[in-house]
Amino acid sequence: QVQLVESGGGLVQAGGSLRLSCAASGGTFSRYTMGWFRQAPGKEREFVGAIIWSGGRTDYADSVKGRFTISRDNAKNTVYLQMNSLKPEDTAVYYCVAAVFVWVPVQYDYWGQGTQVTVSS
Repeated sequence: QVQLVESGGGLVQAGGSLRLSCAASGGTFSRYTMGWFRQAPGKEREFVGAIIWSGGRTDYADSVKGRFTISRDNAKNTVYLQMNSLKPEDTAVYYCVAAVFVWVPVQYDYWGQGTQVTVSS
C-alpha cells in the first residue's frame, strides 16, 4: 500500500511562493506518475499538474501554467510542487496523488491527506 504525505503548505501573501513536498512510501516510486490536485471550499476538486515516472514529461492545468512547476526526486521518493506568483484563487487544500505506469492518468490510485495553502490578498 502506497502512502503519500504532503508538507509545505501554509499562509502566503499574493505574489509570493510556496513549495509543497510529497513523500511516498510503500511502493516503487519510480513506477508512479505523480500529480497534484486541489480543492477550494465549496468547489469541486481540480487537477493541478502531473509528472511522469521518469520525470521527463509534465502536464499542467491552464490555470497554473507558467506559475507552478512539478518536479521529482526518485532517489528520495519525493515529488514537489513549486508555486510562484500565487493568487488568492490558489487557496485550497492540495492533494498529492499517484498512479501506476499510466500517462496521462484518467484516475489516480493513491491520495495523500492534503495540505492547506492559503493566499491572502
